[in-house]
Amino acid sequence: MPKASHKTDRNFDTLIDQFEKRVYDTVKGEWRLKLLKEDLDTIRNTRKKRPGLVEKTTTDLSNILSIWDAGCGFAQISQWFAEAGHHVVACDLSKKMLQKAQRNFAEKQLEATFLHGSAQALAPSLPSFDLVLFHAVIEWLGDPQAGLATVAEKVKPGGYLSLLFYNRNAFVYTNVLKGRWRWQHILSNAFIGKGKKLTPPNPQYPEDMIQQLENLGFSIQKQTGIRVFHDYLIPEVVKHSDTQELLDLEYQYCRRPTYRDMGRYIHILARKAIS
Repeated sequence: MPKASHKTDRNFDTLIDQFEKRVYDTVKGEWRLKLLKEDLDTIRNTRKKRPGLVEKTTTDLSNILSIWDAGCGFAQISQWFAEAGHHVVACDLSKKMLQKAQRNFAEKQLEATFLHGSAQALAPSLPSFDLVLFHAVIEWLGDPQAGLATVAEKVKPGGYLSLLFYNRNAFVYTNVLKGRWRWQHILSNAFIGKGKKLTPPNPQYPEDMIQQLENLGFSIQKQTGIRVFHDYLIPEVVKHSDTQELLDLEYQYCRRPTYRDMGRYIHILARKAIS
């Protein structure tokens, strides 16, 4: 795959309002969170704090996960883990996004450690974690493969990496469908997002991400395609369709081979080998 024309990581400080409206305050955003929570639910709930043990430090600390939200954005998923009693460290290159995440935690009276900076720059100073969340970050990095390796290194043996990324399969397909003026760009592997708005410069192929994770000592536990149909429909079809029926279709096929590899985003839950 060709490298991006620039080597800097994307900072969303100038696009935070647009990001919130177009990504999170939509049915698409809600659907993404729903599927992520389903994939992570077992991890969150099988090792959470035991209820009723809140006095005189009687909590079973062995059942509390250490979690790093590497490139947290508004930190919805790590907040969900914090609500179950787990320890969260969250970082982001965007200071404005980090501040938004801090406000969200404060409103829920939840605690976390917030660090301003890129995941790659902060990684050397951080401990290892039971779970690392790396959601919708890698496609915005100047060097995605190096970034993934750096972040994955902070997963404890036997721990988990939750990787969500913008799928190059879907990127190619939607651009081909938009018309022949884009076809030469696709044929030459030159038509990639410039990263100026919300189209990332480095979408990734699922098979490449899986291969890199396996090379780093991980085994794939779950794979889910997010929006395997929705983003291929023309706006007129979406407008006149039953939303729940469309979501039912999404749910039926999102984890089936072929369909899952065509989702706009791909979520991979991988476990690091113990030895």
